[in-house]
Amino acid sequence: MKALRYTPSLPRFFGARLLGKRFPKALLPLRLEEVPLPERAGFQRVRVHLAGVCGSDLALLYGKSPPTISPFFSFPAVLGHEILGEVEGEKVAVNPLLACADRGLPPCPMCQKGEEGLCQNVAEGDLAPGMLGYNQDLPGGWGEWVLARKERLYPIPQGVPDERAVLAEPLAVVLRGLGKSRPWPEEVLILGMGTIGLMAVRLLRALGYLGRVHAVAKYPHQAERARAFGAEKVYGSAREALQERARRYRYLLFEGYRGGYPWVVEASGSGKGFREALALAEEGGKVLLLGAPGLEWADLSPFWFKEVALVGSYTYTREEFGEAVALLRELQGLESLVGGIFPLEAWQEALSVRGKALFRP
Repeated sequence: MKALRYTPSLPRFFGARLLGKRFPKALLPLRLEEVPLPERAGFQRVRVHLAGVCGSDLALLYGKSPPTISPFFSFPAVLGHEILGEVEGEKVAVNPLLACADRGLPPCPMCQKGEEGLCQNVAEGDLAPGMLGYNQDLPGGWGEWVLARKERLYPIPQGVPDERAVLAEPLAVVLRGLGKSRPWPEEVLILGMGTIGLMAVRLLRALGYLGRVHAVAKYPHQAERARAFGAEKVYGSAREALQERARRYRYLLFEGYRGGYPWVVEASGSGKGFREALALAEEGGKVLLLGAPGLEWADLSPFWFKEVALVGSYTYTREEFGEAVALLRELQGLESLVGGIFPLEAWQEALSVRGKALFRP
């Protein structure tokens, strides 16, 4: 089958890490190739209909992924873990996790609790490390087919457009994070109005959150969409949001703030965003990390000086994934996050698009 396969290259890794988005896309370690589709007992063939480009995919390609998590993925691999597929004429969202049950292992303590996203055996068993999209044994969604167990396939509700249905996987991550942050304070500031941040705004309102939603948006089109999704106040920068709510103090060359927001959702996935989120949280507040910053410096004093609490969301349980799929029906407008749909051959263009890029194999 035709697929986009990532093959690690140290020179390209360091080049991309140094230059970031200025690194020539033609030199990224990604190639369109003919890849054999394996057969595996207990796994079904799923024809890929659409597959998303995630921020974590871009972090991998541009050398921004945290090196400490690299042993839990395996390459070369066909990327793509946000997958809308089709089985016998039925559209399905694919849960890409490969936990104990998928690996032919007895359940670890986390899987016994239903926390498959925290499976302790993601690098064990008779499968290579990693979930679909980061696994050298099973292809991800940037190809024509994937393999998945029946339990990992979730039928799409009637009437949901494909461009919304393919967002089930990142929506499940956001849903889990918001759930872990309960009880919700009366106000929230969401930092970063990319796909994840805008999903958080939209999902909060769909879940009945009646508090004030503040947002930090870098670009005017993001600010406009944030307001349309339910944000009441939109700031052009984290500093602007901080100065709106916190008191500034100076000593010699240094400055600090008191006050801020009771709940900050960091959705930019950058080290800068993480540092800003810690500064924006008020005393005794909490920070939800939805983005995925890698190796970055940060002032950790807010954890003890302001007693800020930190919680993260990486994946989901089966139930959370199913709830996200069920919510798709009422999340009208979510498909507006899609910036374009591309054939696999146009992958360089897809990686340059503003908004969420999708592949249609």
